[in-house]
This record gives sequence, C-alpha cells and structure tokens, in this order.
Amino acid sequence: MALEEVRQLQREAPESPLGYLLEAETEWWGIWCSSAEYKYGMTMARHHNRAPGDQHYLELSAKAYNLAEAGLRQRNSAEMRLYAAMADALTARLHSLRGESRATARLGVRARENFLAARALDSSLADADTGLGLYNYYVDTLSTLARVLRFFMGIPGGSKEEGIRQLQHGMREGQLSAPLARFYLAMNLHNYDQRYEEALHVIIPLVEKYPDNPIFQLAEGDLYAKLGRKQLAEASYRGAYAGLAKVPEAECRAKLAELVRASLSALQVP
Repeated sequence: MALEEVRQLQREAPESPLGYLLEAETEWWGIWCSSAEYKYGMTMARHHNRAPGDQHYLELSAKAYNLAEAGLRQRNSAEMRLYAAMADALTARLHSLRGESRATARLGVRARENFLAARALDSSLADADTGLGLYNYYVDTLSTLARVLRFFMGIPGGSKEEGIRQLQHGMREGQLSAPLARFYLAMNLHNYDQRYEEALHVIIPLVEKYPDNPIFQLAEGDLYAKLGRKQLAEASYRGAYAGLAKVPEAECRAKLAELVRASLSALQVP
C-alpha cells in the first residue's frame, strides 16, 4: 500500500491503529535499507545505529499501541489484541537491530502475550501466528549468553520448528503479514539454518509477486549463489538493479545499488 493510501486510511479511520501500523511498516524498510550490508554471502540488516529518523517510526508504533489499548478498554477483541501485539513487535524489531536486548525482550514478551490472546479469541487469525512464529524462532536461536539472560528475566521459551510452522501458516493465510512472514522465514532459513533450497522455495513466490522489489531479488540471488547456481544468481542481482528505479528514496536507492555491486563482485562478474 502506497504511503498516500495509508495516510488516507488514517484520515478516514483516525481511531484505528491499522493506518499507523502500515505507515510504520513502510518506514521500517527505509531503516532496513540503511542498515543492510553484504557479508558472508548474504545481504541483510545486521546493526542499526541510532538515527534521527528512528523517532518517527517509534512514535507511529506508540500511536498504534495506544489506539489499540483504547479499543481494548471498550471491548476485548482479537483485532485490537493483534494490533497491540503488532505495535510492540514493530518497536522490538528496531530495538533488536540497535542491539538493545532488554527493551527487545520486554516488548517481545508483551507482544507474545497479545498475539496469544488474539489467537485465543480467534483461532483462525493467521497474522497472530506470524508474530508468534518470529518469537518462537528467535528465542530458540539465542546465543548461550542470551539464554542465560532469558532465564534470569523470566522470558518464555520457544521452539524453532514450531516457529517455522507458524510462519508458514502466516505466509499462506495472513491478511496483513503474509509477505513479511515469507520474507523472514526465507531469511532465517538462510542465515540460521543454512537450509538454502528450502529458503529459495519460500522466497521465489515473493519475487514473482513483487518483481520490482530489489530487497527480495537480492535475497533470491544470495540463495542461488549459495547453491552454486551462478547464472541464476547474477540474473536475480541484475533484476534487483533494474528495480532500483522504483525505489523513491534516493538514499535507499544508492545503498541498494552498492549492495548489488557487492553481490555481483562476489560472483566475480562485472
């Protein structure tokens, strides 16, 4: 959804958290882009230094959470539980990228509680499974030091395989989060599990649906490269370059061009 459509939704439904969640999600990809690097044969956002633009993203997430809480005071609904959980998950995602572990954990646990509450009220709510899937996957991949921290903070555990199952449900049936579930499942299978063929099958439909998205093309190219399919990897990387014209932000466009060049260089092609 384009930003102007999101703003129109905010004007038409000012009491709904959804418009603010969608705008924050749009902002997120700018943060991801500024933080991404090509390393170990993979483009991904690994660390983000605090930046002035973070504040607007955090304000949007806080606005969405407060509106969801206001809605819940009127009626306990799966929809508002989901929105509250999504708002916390958005904020936790930025704290995680900035290396702020305690804030990430606190918000992640609160998001989990609301995702569980949403699913208890509506067992068919696949978007809740996207959030729970990410929680379960990441908690089960924590380092030893982080596991000790989790124990002392009383953070609920998780199962990676259950997280994968939930993300698969989210990407098949989610109304709001299907592309997000598919992207992060592919990235996680690549980065943490080295299940390259499986990750490739997950990302390909996303590239087919959004052929002008350079981020998805880069993810596909990285997987082809890991599988030794050099020509297909090059085609994906060049497809990412072709998609740069559709990226509106000049800074992100320049960063993605740099990532494409690094990816092609790793393949040893001009």
